[in-house]
Amino acid sequence: MDRRLAAYAVCIKNGRVLLALAVGPDGDRTWTLPGGGVEHAEDPFDAVIREVAEETGLEAVVERLLGVDSRVVPAGERRRPGEPELQNVGVFYGVRVTGGTLRPEPNGDTAEAVWTPLSGVARLRRSSLVDIGITLAQNLPPTGHVDAVPVGGLVQH
Repeated sequence: MDRRLAAYAVCIKNGRVLLALAVGPDGDRTWTLPGGGVEHAEDPFDAVIREVAEETGLEAVVERLLGVDSRVVPAGERRRPGEPELQNVGVFYGVRVTGGTLRPEPNGDTAEAVWTPLSGVARLRRSSLVDIGITLAQNLPPTGHVDAVPVGGLVQH
């Protein structure tokens, strides 16, 4: 089993959420939250700020910890054939944009970064991370533990 620690930014402002369009190795395009893997010896708090800057061009500050999600992605649902099962531990932060210019990630996996109306998110082909983040921001759980989010339809792991 592979394990991954990641940090994700949830930025909601004026009824819109900041999303990034991730392009997979097979050209698969999925909307997700800005964020990604925590590098060796990096604090997730610092990683989320770095990821927002890399993927969107925006500067942000963390306002609060929203919660932690731990989920297992079965081997058969991984992007590349033959990859083992993955345990992804995601740390979700509520962030506020303080500056910068919205843009895609230069030479990276993020093809586009946009502010999307919350009312339109359900129609997008999106990562389950989007639903987790929005749920956390709107209904902060007292323990910080994220209940399972059903995956299906337009929602992908």
